[in-house]
Amino acid sequence: MAKFVFQSPGKYIQGAGVLNELGEETKKLAKNPLVISDKMVWSITEEKITESFKNADIDFVYEEFNGEASENEINRLTESGQKNDSDIVIGVGGGKTLDTVKAIADNLGTPVIIVPTTASTDAPSSSLSVIYSDEGEFTGYRFYDKNPNLIIIDSEVVVNAPVKLFTSGISDAMATLVEAKAVLKSNGENMVGGQPTLASVAIAEKCEEILFKHGHAAHKAAAKGIVTPQVEAVIEANTLLSGLGFENGGLAAAHAIHNGFTTLSGDIHHLSHGEKVTYGTLVQLLLENSSDETLKRYIDFYKSIGMPTTLKEMHLEDTSFEDLVKVGELATDPNDTFGNLSSKITPEEIANAILAVSEFSEDKE
Repeated sequence: MAKFVFQSPGKYIQGAGVLNELGEETKKLAKNPLVISDKMVWSITEEKITESFKNADIDFVYEEFNGEASENEINRLTESGQKNDSDIVIGVGGGKTLDTVKAIADNLGTPVIIVPTTASTDAPSSSLSVIYSDEGEFTGYRFYDKNPNLIIIDSEVVVNAPVKLFTSGISDAMATLVEAKAVLKSNGENMVGGQPTLASVAIAEKCEEILFKHGHAAHKAAAKGIVTPQVEAVIEANTLLSGLGFENGGLAAAHAIHNGFTTLSGDIHHLSHGEKVTYGTLVQLLLENSSDETLKRYIDFYKSIGMPTTLKEMHLEDTSFEDLVKVGELATDPNDTFGNLSSKITPEEIANAILAVSEFSEDKE
């Protein structure tokens, strides 16, 4: 008998200026927070967050995140939480910060509040973390019994981050429906141990609809630091809809290929998660034997927001076929999600598809 599973965060708050509500919202859950952020993000948000906690009459401990969602970094910050008797963990920043914070909260057995400062990934709402080595190579996923207790995302903060992060979030979210469809077709499992529900598929469909409808206009507004209805819609699609969609709809080849790219060295590591997922999505579409029209639609959209669709833009133009096969080998690791597309596709076929996407995209220029 099929088992359908859906889970979600406890509460989601989005809008211009909502970071000011962090203290009062924290007070509803705990009284001794550990706040974690990287140095750059903290320089932007410290004043508002400190004032918010002061207004709520809450003291907090701050720890700086060192940049990699690795087990060593998780353990280091967990020790700080234990030493300070922290009863809640708050992550402020981007995807790796937030994934690290979820792991720390799980170690401590506390609630967790997620404060994304970009709309660059769908990590904020999920009940999992992507874990890397200290050197940045993908090592696996870490799963939790529950999603974050609260997500607060301030639209004013998001549009003042580099616009490349905003567009990377769009590209990450564009994979949501593509991968969910593959999971459905293969009767695969989602990320929470069941088959996709009707709700998860509807969310994934709405996510893609919003991105195609508003993505270009939102990109232009966010580049100027302007919050518009289109920007708000895309922030929600990038953060909430994509998060619910990928976790409950499931992942397939696009993210597995992203993970495969981590085996390479060189300038590709300067690209964002979303940029690499862009290319992984195109490779999945090609491996699914999608029509030329479908591929062109996605490629044209990605190009309109400045995402990479060729090997040159991925800094892979000089990569050997053997190294692309290694990407395929890591992507098809049984512990990853490529099997939700197919268990019969070989690393060599993936390498060929990586090359073919670039050729098709260059031909459309």
